[in-house]
Parts: sequence; C-alpha cells; structure tokens
Amino acid sequence: MKKTILALIIVSIAACNMNYEKTPSGLVYKIFRGKDTAKVRPGEYAKFNMAYILADRDSVYTSTYGNFPAYSQIDTGKRVQYSFMEILPMMHEGDSAEVSISIDTLKNIGILPGYNSTFVKGQVIKCKVQILKLFKNEQDMIADYQKSLDVEKDKEIKSIEDYMAKHNLKGIKTKNGAFVVIENPGDESMKADSGKVATVMYKGYLASNGKVFDTNMDSSKGHTEPIQVQVGSRGSIQGFSECLPYFGKGGKGKFLIPAMLGYGPQSPGPDIPPYSNLIFDIQVTDVANAPQQQRMPQMPPSDSSH
Repeated sequence: MKKTILALIIVSIAACNMNYEKTPSGLVYKIFRGKDTAKVRPGEYAKFNMAYILADRDSVYTSTYGNFPAYSQIDTGKRVQYSFMEILPMMHEGDSAEVSISIDTLKNIGILPGYNSTFVKGQVIKCKVQILKLFKNEQDMIADYQKSLDVEKDKEIKSIEDYMAKHNLKGIKTKNGAFVVIENPGDESMKADSGKVATVMYKGYLASNGKVFDTNMDSSKGHTEPIQVQVGSRGSIQGFSECLPYFGKGGKGKFLIPAMLGYGPQSPGPDIPPYSNLIFDIQVTDVANAPQQQRMPQMPPSDSSH
C-alpha cells in the first residue's frame, strides 16, 4: 500500500513538472483545481493530506495519505512562509498542489539548523497536498477530527488483532485498545500500578516486519541496563503505561500497541516510521514506590541510536 502511494505521488510530480509559480517568499508551487467548490479562507480550518518526498532518492519522508489526515487553521502570517501552508489560501476544497522546497533555502532562513544525512545540501523536498474538507469554526473541525481518529484507531486495532490471530496469541485489551499477552503475571502483591516505579527489560519491534528498533535484553542496541518507568507518567508512551499495570515483580509478557497509543504520525527515530504499530517483549524485574520529586527517563527511548 505504501509503495503504491509513493509511486502515484512520484508519477504525479514527474508528469507535472512544468508551469510552476512562485510565492513572495520564493516557494515554487503548482495548484491543480478540483471541482468548483468553496475557497479556502484565512481563519477557517482545513482537513488535508500531505506528503514530503526526498527528491534525490524518491523516498517518502512522511505522509498522511492512507493514514490519519492533518488538520490546521488557515494562516497568512509570516510563520507559514516558505512552507506548503503558504499556498493553502490560494486553494479550494478538493484542490491539490505540488510544492518544491529547497533544502538550502530552509537552512538559509533558519528553519533547518544544518545539513545532515537526510537533508542534503543542494537537494529538494517535493511536497504534495490535497484539501479534503473545510470548516468554518473550530468546533466542526474538532468533531471531524474525532471521527477520523476513531477510524484510524479501529484500523490499527484490527491490524493488531490480525497479527495476534496469525501468531496464535491470546491477549487482554486495555481500555484504549492496546493488548497485553501475559506469560507470567508476576507477584500480585507488587503490581506495577500507577505511581509505582517498574524496572523493565524490553525488546521493541515493529508489528509490520518484526524489525527490532530498541532493546536492553542484549547488546545489539548498545545498552543492556534496565529501564525504570514511573507508571502512568508522561515519560512513556500511552500504550506502554496502559499495559504495565497488568504485571507485578517478576512478570513477563508482550505489549501490542497501536500507533495512536505509541508515536502516531511522528517518527521518533530512523527505525520507527510514522503510524507504526509496536510490540514489546517485556520482563518486570522490580516494582517500588516512586521517590518524591523524582523525574523518570522516557520509556521506551525515542531514539535507538544510543
């Protein structure tokens, strides 16, 4: 599915690589008109799909196509200059557009702090955007956002249920849709309840292909020390916090976490793409009371490069 979306985006850009216009900030763009519908107006709200393609390698950096759409208020201020948001007020509901963004310009105007292996000097980012729906007020946008969120959550939960059926796993569903497979519940008198500190060994991998993005169960990711997690704190992804209380000291099992209870549309590191359903093999080696005023490190780490 992702490869099909990428191919369609690239073909569309390649076929229409002429007659581009330029905004006052220097952004190169082309708008493709849909049906004669409502015009985008500053101050209103839009629901849209967008994708960033690294032109030098024809790879999608991030995309909402086929996933959860983006929502934003239409802005004409300086903060949207030299981004695809700059051309939204020129569009109508149903229109699509293609934008060419210079990495050098992003660096020169301070949006990009410096070049790196992803954003290379002299290269271009291609952006595709399509206006799906307009809203006159925030309340209508929020209502539609919630509907889209429910659809995305249902899709992700179904994907995890299919994974569990394929691998003959029996799990307990948490209140928001993560799943817990209990191999050993651990000590019931030392549960990892909210506010407790759980010491955890883990291996995290992608449900889509089994690729391990981080672990402290062996030295493959450069660290083997246990991680301490304050249960229910903001220092861990929502799905992880929801699953931990099913275990006590000595507990062992799996967490199966839908993307929207993990990192959602964000990519916290090169090994976790946006909208990734995550699986963790875990062992709870200890449970203790949290010291007052103690700040706990994030769990799982957002970057597996350490």
